[in-house]
Amino acid sequence: MSDFLGIHGTALILREQRLQVLASNLANADTPGFQAQDLDFTAALQAALAPTAGAAGEDRYQGAVGAALYARPSAQPSLDGNTVDTAREQAAFSQAALEYRASMAFVESKVRTMLTAITGQ
Repeated sequence: MSDFLGIHGTALILREQRLQVLASNLANADTPGFQAQDLDFTAALQAALAPTAGAAGEDRYQGAVGAALYARPSAQPSLDGNTVDTAREQAAFSQAALEYRASMAFVESKVRTMLTAITGQ
């Protein structure tokens, strides 16, 4: 199945992971000392697609995400040490959601094409 979807199946999983990271930032906007994080999507995708010995399935994705996570510095850190900038996080989340939807639309199109080929309709 991964050959059928190419990198798009992997991209979809990683885009979902980035959305979870950004949502966690927003959820912890008022948590003292919380450090905002982000996911370098390109680095995660390269790591997930790289052939590695022993890493398969979900372990491969978790390793790729772990390697591509980074603490995002804040332009205006708060007195309690929290680095979440709510407006910035909301903008990043909106963009990431749009990218996720674009990847999903591509995967849906590929599946629809496969179903059409199978059923002839």
